[in-house]
Amino acid sequence: MNQDLSIVSLIMHASLPVQLVIAGLVGMSLASWSVIFSKFFALSKIKAGNEAFETEFWSGKNLNELYNNVNGKQGSAPLERIFAAGMREFLKLRERRVSDPSALLDGARRAMRASFQRELDAMESQLSFLASVGSVSPYVGLFGTIWGIMHAFVGLSNLQQVTLATVAPGIAEALVATAIGLFAAIPAVLGFNRFARQIDRSAITMETFIEEFSNILQRNAGTPSGHQHGAD
Repeated sequence: MNQDLSIVSLIMHASLPVQLVIAGLVGMSLASWSVIFSKFFALSKIKAGNEAFETEFWSGKNLNELYNNVNGKQGSAPLERIFAAGMREFLKLRERRVSDPSALLDGARRAMRASFQRELDAMESQLSFLASVGSVSPYVGLFGTIWGIMHAFVGLSNLQQVTLATVAPGIAEALVATAIGLFAAIPAVLGFNRFARQIDRSAITMETFIEEFSNILQRNAGTPSGHQHGAD
């Protein structure tokens, strides 16, 4: 007896629990691909924006002029927001007649570290979802496979004669769940690892900028307001 063993046919003839498992895995896979694409474009935009701002920052432009260009800018890069946070606090303390250089520097550094943490949290958003899909999907698929095999053997127990032709469809239906579980998990794991490395590199770039900008602010702490020098 010829039997259709295509993927679609196997899914259609699988038991209801296995079909529900497969439907859940397909949904998880589609959601993870959506996160992968959105994260890819978002992190690429962040990298390009940070690089463009660093080029402008190290061009020697006056810090007050650079701050006026960046402050309140729509769609700014993380480095721009960190710079704006530090510069805003630095200028605010100066307006309050704080003359102690260490107090000025500490205030600016705290503001930049808080902004850095917010940026890092935003970049890491949805990474936990990819990690969950990558770790859970194979086990969900395995559950569907075990259930399908149990269902197949219960059905075979009612037959007088069992051949490979009668066993194969039930086992194949069950194994489809494991295959789809791996199909959902592998891209999620690869995406998570890639994005985690990109975020680590971006975090190092931002932390390095905070230290370098802090050194510049320290040199400018004794300069009268309105005469901050650029990076040199």
